[in-house]
Amino acid sequence: MSTPTATRLQAADASVTVLSNTAFVTDWARRYFGPWWNAFEALASSVCAGPLVTADLDEKAYTDLGALVGSCPHDEVTYAKVRLLLARDSTGTITGVCQDEGLTYRSEQLGGHAAFSGRTAEPLALATARIAREMIRAALLRDGWTLLHASAVVQGERALLTFGSKGAGKTTTALLLASRGAQLLANDRVFVKAISDDLRVLPWPSAAAIGLGLLDALGLYDIVRDRLQAGEQLHPTQHQDVTDALLAGRREPLWEPGGKREQKVQVFPDQFATWFGMQLATGGRAAALLFPRIDPASDPAVIDGDRTLGEDDFMSGATEDRYPDHFGLASGINGGGSDLARATVADRLAALPHHQITLSHDIQANADFLAKLAGDL
Repeated sequence: MSTPTATRLQAADASVTVLSNTAFVTDWARRYFGPWWNAFEALASSVCAGPLVTADLDEKAYTDLGALVGSCPHDEVTYAKVRLLLARDSTGTITGVCQDEGLTYRSEQLGGHAAFSGRTAEPLALATARIAREMIRAALLRDGWTLLHASAVVQGERALLTFGSKGAGKTTTALLLASRGAQLLANDRVFVKAISDDLRVLPWPSAAAIGLGLLDALGLYDIVRDRLQAGEQLHPTQHQDVTDALLAGRREPLWEPGGKREQKVQVFPDQFATWFGMQLATGGRAAALLFPRIDPASDPAVIDGDRTLGEDDFMSGATEDRYPDHFGLASGINGGGSDLARATVADRLAALPHHQITLSHDIQANADFLAKLAGDL
């Protein structure tokens, strides 16, 4: 029998321990969360209390739980884009089976303990990291944090938050500033909480989605391609078509059938540091807001406008369509935070400097402009 291993995650006052009979799972959690959350190896023998995720490679447990769910009343739902069968018993325990990924889930004690059984290591590690992150999120939201739909970089302690709809330039702004020495805190969403006179921010660890065209414009394309050709891998949620395009040297945007959604490169959090030489921030204090838009015909500049924060700039339960809370991890709370927390944060953010900006297709000019703007704030 394999020796159990453990990884503990810590974000502000929230913590979760991942315990597994395979080091692949706990090593994955340390790699995935380590750059942004305080993920560190723990003694498996010390795990005795607190929020816990156990994840074991166990063919028999997978088979037995799968048979249990199939033999009793259950619902069929979608989770992480795959089919999941869910059953609930009189004690509140929720059991699920995902045959496509060879996984079973079990959530009990009002979300305080989640257990997985899997047939293969990688799907087990992915599912474990996903649920551990959801447990941290639930604890932070209960503690008064809220979740913004924004990218963020940090200089010193000062965090610059960038808002906008898809294609507005959130990712471009964050990565350009990170390439000029700022620390990258978030690519698409960020935790924020009013603490005394400050608005404190925390990262939301996730794989970052970067289009092929943007990757090329940022000067990162050849780095990624060379790494792949050397046998390294990007995040496994990346579509094989994207990997094939990179290996073939294709630099144009790649679209899903129908042309509605771009297929993007999926970068591990730690690859920002190891591949791109960008530093990652573990927290900061909100200092200013940017609202970019891309205008190929204009030079990068601050422009007049009255853009303010709206409902779409906050995450909510409705925005979590890929990972609905089927396991009761965040029972009774909004996926983006309480109404009071959101209102308090919105008022504090409204008092910070706001800058509407245009960015061009000239990446060098954009980087120069953003670095100067950030330095002046």
